[in-house]
Amino acid sequence: MLKLLVGLGNPGTEYERTRHNAGFWWMDELSRQYPVSWNVERGFAGWVAKAQLHGQPVWLLKPSTFMNRSGQAVAALARFYKILPEEILVVHDELDLQPGQARLKLGGSHAGHNGLKDIQAQLGSNAYWRLRLGVGHPGVRSEVIHWVLQKPSPDDRIAIDQAIDRCLRALPDLLPAEMELAMRTIHTMPCPHKP
Repeated sequence: MLKLLVGLGNPGTEYERTRHNAGFWWMDELSRQYPVSWNVERGFAGWVAKAQLHGQPVWLLKPSTFMNRSGQAVAALARFYKILPEEILVVHDELDLQPGQARLKLGGSHAGHNGLKDIQAQLGSNAYWRLRLGVGHPGVRSEVIHWVLQKPSPDDRIAIDQAIDRCLRALPDLLPAEMELAMRTIHTMPCPHKP
């Protein structure tokens, strides 16, 4: 059963529409679809909400630190409420997936993602769930930092938003950790319309 949902991003208006904030976008859309009341919790270095989603109590977290310090917030809240790594879902941008794609996985490498790298270091474990929202890749490794801190094209943003909606439809399966069922919804992209 999931007890903590985390959306990753960078704080500040200059970052809010950039690809690196896809995890925040997911959390913001969740907040639009469900009654959620956020509070700034300095002790947890983030925006925190306690929500009742599909009959299940769950903590929601958006770290207020920059991406490379995300683990500070995640580990503080997890330790305080005795939440195990496998009861945590971290939603983040994913370079290795195209806009519109999303993948759910448990554990694995942080693949150079600074937010995941810090969460892994602070938790002392990589055995948490990740919901990877595709933002595409610039094609050149040296361009990655510039890429994730830019706004996606309008078409890419639409595709990312569609993936976010699809992932939120999987919440009734995600929360009780019915992950195979959740993956069927999350991993299945709609077929393109034929002319």
